[in-house]
Amino acid sequence: MSLRILITNDDGVDAPGIAIMSDIAHAISDDVWIVAPDGNQSGAGHRFTFGRELSFDTRGPRRFAVTGGSPADCVVAGMTHILGDRPADLVLSGVNAGQNLGDIVNCSGTAAGAREGVLQGAIGIAMSQSMDYEVSHKPDWANARRYGAEVVSAILAAHDGDDVFYNVNFPFCTTEEVVGLTAVAHQRFSRSPIRYYPSDNEGQFFMAIPETPQPLDPAADFEVLRRGNAITVTPFALQQTHPGALQRLGSLSLKGR
Repeated sequence: MSLRILITNDDGVDAPGIAIMSDIAHAISDDVWIVAPDGNQSGAGHRFTFGRELSFDTRGPRRFAVTGGSPADCVVAGMTHILGDRPADLVLSGVNAGQNLGDIVNCSGTAAGAREGVLQGAIGIAMSQSMDYEVSHKPDWANARRYGAEVVSAILAAHDGDDVFYNVNFPFCTTEEVVGLTAVAHQRFSRSPIRYYPSDNEGQFFMAIPETPQPLDPAADFEVLRRGNAITVTPFALQQTHPGALQRLGSLSLKGR
């Protein structure tokens, strides 16, 4: 039986990256479905839409947009309704326009799509094509196109039922300059990179990432991708309990109890 694949993203169902992800998925399986937001949901994180009705917009065979829905909404709708008779084995989220690295993954809708896939019982892989924002705000998709299917196959071969989702970033270099696929830890920043950023319009402001917090670990995802020209993959655990802190808290007590 062919691997069943569900695709989502946070850039929207009409974004160029999801077409590339569809090609990646079809290189692996002929049982591919797309359920994605009808518009841009970048930075939505793992938000669910509660208390407001959602709807499907059928865009073609096995292709659906969720009107006003987040990536997490789309995965739930896909896994529990559209594919309810046989949920997907693999959820692919992306390919995102721009890198998802370090603590920025915490607010990434792309990462949330893969994470929710695992929570729903599938293997989850988020994929992003990085770019040099000082050069262009339009990604060159060549590395995602060239290496995407091979990366997914390598992850599937290594997966052993671990309770994780995988975050993949393709470097902004030529396909010939890619040195390989490297498993790395995520960069834990010294502080959040998200900042208030004033607008030119009086009284208005943005949420933005004006600079990268320093220092950076040369062995973590941010620097390995930027300086090493490697495709990076990071396994993120869904069990978020800190064992050491849990053990220390075990000695807590209330007076008189």
